[in-house]
Amino acid sequence: NQEGKMAAVEANALSKAEHDELCCVYAALALFDEGLEIDGEKLQKLIKASGNAVEPYWPVLFTRALKGRDLNDIISNLSAGPAAAAPVAAAAEEKAEEKEEEEAPEKEEADVDVGGLFGDEEDEWQIHQQAI
Repeated sequence: NQEGKMAAVEANALSKAEHDELCCVYAALALFDEGLEIDGEKLQKLIKASGNAVEPYWPVLFTRALKGRDLNDIISNLSAGPAAAAPVAAAAEEKAEEKEEEEAPEKEEADVDVGGLFGDEEDEWQIHQQAI
């Protein structure tokens, strides 16, 4: 019986990427609830104040993904469920994998097209370079 539980998985059982994504979601919701602008700096500050730490690209990804979007609409349309968060998680996991690959002996890199999910492709490359 799942009634009364916040989640089916304990927080300590989450992968690093899932943990980081969840921290950003909660921080974004807290900022939104207070009527504050959601930006990378505020997300990072709130996450740090909560005693957590995330990879530096997460707040940037969330800021870009939410830019110009109405969170009331997003929250109201939760029937889309986890599929709505999947592109953000997939992009972040790809970046984490790229970072791990860069630490390993040099291998041939493959281009990954995220379909302009976060805006201009040139901006995405700059974000990727900053995160490395």
